[in-house]
Amino acid sequence: MRKVRIFIITIITFSLVLSMLTPLVWAGEEFKITATEFLEHKKMFDDPRPYLKTLTYKKVLPPEVYAKMTYDVEAMKKLWSEVVGFKAPDVVGKIAPEIKPGTYSYKDKGKYPGLKELMIPLHYDMFFKPGGPPFAGNFPEIKVVPTRQYYWALPVAKATKEHMGRTQLDDQGIIKEETYVAGLPFPRPSGKFKASQVVYNWIKTPFGWDNVYSTSINKGFTRTLRIDIDMLADIMQIRLKGRTLIEPYGWYDDRAKTLGEQVAFNFFYLAPRDMYGNVMHSISYLDPDKFDLMMVYISALRRVRRMSTTDVQDAIGGADYIYADNNGFGQKLSHTIFPYKNEVIAEREYLIPTGTWDGSEYMSSEGYEIHNYQFERRPVYVVKMNQLDKHFVYTYRIVHFDKETGILRHIENYDRKGRLYRSVRGIRPFIPEMGMFGFGMGLGYDHLDLHTSFTQGFTIPAPWVSRSDVGLRGLVVKGK
Repeated sequence: MRKVRIFIITIITFSLVLSMLTPLVWAGEEFKITATEFLEHKKMFDDPRPYLKTLTYKKVLPPEVYAKMTYDVEAMKKLWSEVVGFKAPDVVGKIAPEIKPGTYSYKDKGKYPGLKELMIPLHYDMFFKPGGPPFAGNFPEIKVVPTRQYYWALPVAKATKEHMGRTQLDDQGIIKEETYVAGLPFPRPSGKFKASQVVYNWIKTPFGWDNVYSTSINKGFTRTLRIDIDMLADIMQIRLKGRTLIEPYGWYDDRAKTLGEQVAFNFFYLAPRDMYGNVMHSISYLDPDKFDLMMVYISALRRVRRMSTTDVQDAIGGADYIYADNNGFGQKLSHTIFPYKNEVIAEREYLIPTGTWDGSEYMSSEGYEIHNYQFERRPVYVVKMNQLDKHFVYTYRIVHFDKETGILRHIENYDRKGRLYRSVRGIRPFIPEMGMFGFGMGLGYDHLDLHTSFTQGFTIPAPWVSRSDVGLRGLVVKGK
């Protein structure tokens, strides 16, 4: 009996040690990648490793989940080009055609004036240079790669095609929600409210699957490039209407249908120490004139605070984004709640940072420069969103949307005096076999306070995320 007990204890001990070494964190059907695990594959600085070759979705996801989330690549390419009516490689190359694929340095600006014509002015003028104050994230060189075709997952493409032409806007350019089902609502924007259609493609984008778990690692830099913020966070999110990728399809549940809910998420602060345990909770509503619900669990007070409408204009945790900047642009279009008048001010190609598909871009610790930075000619809609409420922090936004996919590529926000206030540029690694974009690298800038926010992270489809994770229960339980 003694030998049997020793054997059992040995097996249990071995199992516990093995569980601590495994790259996945399991709890029943729960699986995820933590910040610590992500940093084993990709450090925040001086790490050119292509982490998406080692931290692959095939390794991270259970086999049955990976099988459901992957599709035939050629089928996705073919169907998506039918839906939008073009392939990106076929519609670019007309502006500054002398700029060919290859590596270009900031020293080449005089030699290749076409770079200025091709790049977003803010990128060319402010960041295409060696690293140094006042901002982190300059890039002294770029690698121009051939334009690639991007596409959405097969179920998204099928839903977009099936419901093409069904979604309608009212006489003020606001969506009639009862006419939208799933997919991109306006794969070929046109007409009087073309600009609003472009914005709605982003609002309704399937970016991030239907149930999502993400880990986010953030650094903040002062104007002298001193690091003043080290933040870790977990994010869980559920799409409540228009689901095509993870069951249940369509509506998530009867509650979402009854209350008209669009998306629910919880944002869990893990660091710094003084923010540990704080949790932000949000539910967005389909009604354009209903205020979204935002609540925060304040760990130090052990209280839940409901945020007012003005609070959405506050900076998030000291970073260079406000709550209304969530995911670049996180507002709804509304008749009454901070309404916008939208216009397409340009429809052209730009040389835009799209990033590698293997995650090899990185920030250096010397000068905090971005290296292995890939740029690509992309067809783009440039939309000016004029804010009609004088009480909102921005007077207008300039947003660059990718024509092929609808995703937001770059945004500039201007204050009430017309000064550039905040901007965001990001790269989202593409996952070809899934027809989806990952987390990638983001840079947010406060051009008045001269501050930078740098973010890296990893996101996965997470069927196990439920209402209890993104509701009030998750808000308090996780916070405690």
